[in-house]
Amino acid sequence: MNISTHSDPEAVFGQLVPLLQRGEFTAAEALAAQARLAFPSDGELARLHGVALLQLQRRAEALAALEQAARLAPTSVEVQCNLASFAMQENNPDAAIERLRATLHRAPGHPAVLQGLGNALMAAARYTQARDAFAMGTHGAPRHPGLRLNLAGAELQLGNTAIAETYAREVLQMAPSFDAAHALLGHILRAQGRAPESADAYQRAERLAPADPQHAFHAGLMLDEVGRLDAAVQAYSRALQLGAASGSTSYGATLSQLVFAKRRLYDWQGLEALSGQLHQAVIEGRAGVTPFAYLAEPVSAVEQRQCATTFAKEIEQRTAAQRQQLGLSLATAKPHAPIRVGFAADGFGEHATGLLVVAMFEALAKHAELEIHLFATTPSDHGPIRQRLETVARMHDVANLTHTQTAHEIRAAGIEVLFDLTGYCGKTTAELFALRPAPVQINWLAYPGTSGAPWMDYILVDAVVVPPAQRDGYSERLLRLPRCFQPNDTTRMLATPPTRTQCGLPDQGTVFACFNNAYKINPTGFARFMRILQEVPGSVLWLLCGVNGADDRLRAQAASFGVSAERLVFMPRLPHDDYLARFAHVDLFLDTLPYNAHTTASDALWAGCPLLTCIGDTFAGRVAASLLHHAGLPELVTDTEEAFVSMACKLGNDRAALVALREHLLQQREQSPVFDMQGFAADFCRAVQAVGARHRIGLSPIDLDC
Repeated sequence: MNISTHSDPEAVFGQLVPLLQRGEFTAAEALAAQARLAFPSDGELARLHGVALLQLQRRAEALAALEQAARLAPTSVEVQCNLASFAMQENNPDAAIERLRATLHRAPGHPAVLQGLGNALMAAARYTQARDAFAMGTHGAPRHPGLRLNLAGAELQLGNTAIAETYAREVLQMAPSFDAAHALLGHILRAQGRAPESADAYQRAERLAPADPQHAFHAGLMLDEVGRLDAAVQAYSRALQLGAASGSTSYGATLSQLVFAKRRLYDWQGLEALSGQLHQAVIEGRAGVTPFAYLAEPVSAVEQRQCATTFAKEIEQRTAAQRQQLGLSLATAKPHAPIRVGFAADGFGEHATGLLVVAMFEALAKHAELEIHLFATTPSDHGPIRQRLETVARMHDVANLTHTQTAHEIRAAGIEVLFDLTGYCGKTTAELFALRPAPVQINWLAYPGTSGAPWMDYILVDAVVVPPAQRDGYSERLLRLPRCFQPNDTTRMLATPPTRTQCGLPDQGTVFACFNNAYKINPTGFARFMRILQEVPGSVLWLLCGVNGADDRLRAQAASFGVSAERLVFMPRLPHDDYLARFAHVDLFLDTLPYNAHTTASDALWAGCPLLTCIGDTFAGRVAASLLHHAGLPELVTDTEEAFVSMACKLGNDRAALVALREHLLQQREQSPVFDMQGFAADFCRAVQAVGARHRIGLSPIDLDC
């Protein structure tokens, strides 16, 4: 187009606007630059030129063009909205808020301005004000689906999920094909604990926008949560393919979830290549790789720290505005007042965490030096563990609160030392702890590795799980107990077990078992198990039942080693008492690497079942060794895989040795420090007093042996 032949800028707009709409930004920028030479006083041309430059990432030139547009057209709402968007991209929501509020004075109730203002307020974590801005915008544009969807998003951030759902469904009545509305509805339903419906919403979003990897990824998460692992793997695979092609920021998260899901299915086809890609993603610092899933990978503690640090950095940035808005403060405690200690967890019930800590809390209740508060992030199951915990500690039900609301409750309780008993597992509390609700925060128990997080001051360990040589694998200061870091419930009674036949076991022969979760049993470990079965005639391997055909995959793998499929026996998921009773028929528990048995190891030892482990190079791979060391059975800790196989075969063929080990363990229940919860509580109390005292006198965290 020859600009000089046109005296009217409208003719230029007729060509320029379609170019921008089609995404032809290079051509649009060239045309706008030429038009501005012909019409230097036209503010709209300067604005559109700025828009094109911004899309081309020529930010300095874009800002200059937009500022010129503002001088030429000072009353233009569009220019002010563009400048506010520029400020948002520069991570300066406060500047955007100031500009848009000034614009509102000139154009009261303008929907576009209110939408931009609401978005800026959301970025600044000023959710109540954002909701008000979006609500005002809907008054001027009641049929605008984007504004109403943003209003739903603000209500979700405020924890008003029922209201958020109403707005999201109203949007879908206006625009049934709006994929973002289906996705937000998925987020809302997920927050309400309605995982199956959430999965359906994400899948509808994916059908409407099949090129968006986020929809498939979130669908995978929800399918995973409801136990449809095979469908989750398919969703993750679609998301990974789309994300790799588009450079999506969700690539790392999708890859780690896919690998973890395949491990839980014993779906080892292509796993080695995917695992290699995952390791490379961590080395490159790719965002989103889930630290918990990475614990099952054959890597060093230093590599795990790198993964966790990258993951924590994202959370730290995402919660920065919320921390600023919270403005939490804590009154200084009196020098001789009990230290108020909080524990946040998603497992204060019939859960691995609850089973481990309940007897310890009962013992700790006798220590007047501490005032114990429990913050339950999931609803009560009203079971016996929950009832016992509620008897000995102040229970705060925060299951339906947002992280911000929970942080306020923790501060209101005056908590000085706060333990994270969830970490990057389950219903993660990472974003809660990133808000810094307590002055001293400690990583303990559920997540066996470093948090890599600036908000975590200590990690509670022992000298076996974190020896001095592996200090570099941890970002926190080390708080070492003189005993195994993992407590146990010493009140459990061993029920009378069913017969071997009722359990599906043969009448004769050595029973090896591995009741670890499926993701802990990898191809290398399974090959070790098969070698042991080959060397111990008549033996069987007892495993937990898997899902979605996982058991059949293992049977096929066994056949490839020449081991009859009948020598694998699978136990369904059972109530804890029934499961614990079955250890009476286990002659030797075979542990896994790189992720050991943890709660399951405690279960085995408490039931008198010998456990054989191979000590690893990471926290997750050294827990069973710590339990055995403190139980007085270091001979069951091997240093190499070959030694593990040799010892398993030797014991498997020596009935008298297995009987002697069981008798020793049953005696140790009365003597071992592993099951001495009064002693554990005393050591734990001393550790809390040490870090609490340092805080009270203004000293920074340091490595401590308690």
